[in-house]
Amino acid sequence: MTDQETKDLLHRIADALDRLAPAPPPEPDVHAADAFIWHALRGGLEPVATVNKVDIGLLKGIDRQQDQLYDNTRRFTEGFAANNALLWGARGTGKSSLVKAVHARINEESPGALALIEIHREDIPSLPVLLARIRNEDRRCLIYCDDLSFDGQDDAYKSLKAVLDGGVEGRPENVIFYATSNRRHLMPRDMIENERSSAINPSEATEEKVSLSDRFGLWLGFHNVDQPTYFAIIEGYAKHYGLDDPSIDLKAEALEWSVTRGARSGRVAWQFIQDLAGRLGKSLT
Repeated sequence: MTDQETKDLLHRIADALDRLAPAPPPEPDVHAADAFIWHALRGGLEPVATVNKVDIGLLKGIDRQQDQLYDNTRRFTEGFAANNALLWGARGTGKSSLVKAVHARINEESPGALALIEIHREDIPSLPVLLARIRNEDRRCLIYCDDLSFDGQDDAYKSLKAVLDGGVEGRPENVIFYATSNRRHLMPRDMIENERSSAINPSEATEEKVSLSDRFGLWLGFHNVDQPTYFAIIEGYAKHYGLDDPSIDLKAEALEWSVTRGARSGRVAWQFIQDLAGRLGKSLT
């Protein structure tokens, strides 16, 4: 085979490989929508046409947390200093609903001011890639991870620590990170205590585990609601969606529902409202 034939063959092989190779991910357009989902495998942002959110006025019993998170988010949106936020506490108490409601309120007041980007827990190791893609964007971005926690030998928390605070580049000025979790330190207590009992230097081992939550300057605790607050949530939903039928003993039915569920929370209240709307033949859109 001559040199020219070899070159031609190599060119054909290279062209074939180019056709087989996946297309490079498109450049992110953080102005395409108000909310996105980050897909690590594709390295792209998927716009979300309609965010599954609750109106901020329907969130009851978390007024202090609402004010603090709103103020922090507004300062960030206006270009001032703000903290990463960790919303922790009992399940179903409105943590993720509050993040989405605050984002919606900010954009109602200043249309297009803030992009919400949801990153799934399993995609946390790709967070540096996401930050690199949006670092130079002129739009403020709120990166949000729901139900963030770590177990066992999961070392992803170490990369998250460096990204949030302590890395060479640090958190981009146009990015803030919010996370929700049932755990205050994002790790189970037995995992932290096992480190304390087996390590040569127990205090250092514990510090390693709990230092991730220290990267969040704003901690907001959420706790199970009392009965009056539970009824207030139910009544607020019923009035908002036109379900306050005088023939229905709303409090009695809501109380029975919470007893069968074994809990009182915003999530339990919403599930009752969905059941009530279905029985009344109404939609919650």
